[in-house]
Amino acid sequence: MAAEDFWNRKARGLLKAELKRREVSYPQLAEKLQTMGLQETTASITNKISRGAFTAAFLLQCLEAIGCRTLRLEEPS
Repeated sequence: MAAEDFWNRKARGLLKAELKRREVSYPQLAEKLQTMGLQETTASITNKISRGAFTAAFLLQCLEAIGCRTLRLEEPS
């Protein structure tokens, strides 16, 4: 279970970092996802991100919604 927790935390951190870089809040993300035809609410986004246990598809949808074309897996030293 510890390995799964590590990867969930990493996925959550990556998504939160991209949202912060673009100054996109959860309500704004919900709006952007809805314009893409996805039925996400602020509450559902908050729950998914806080758990960190979301699908790769959800991660890609969020990144597309906020205009992220590249993803940095590690912060530069």
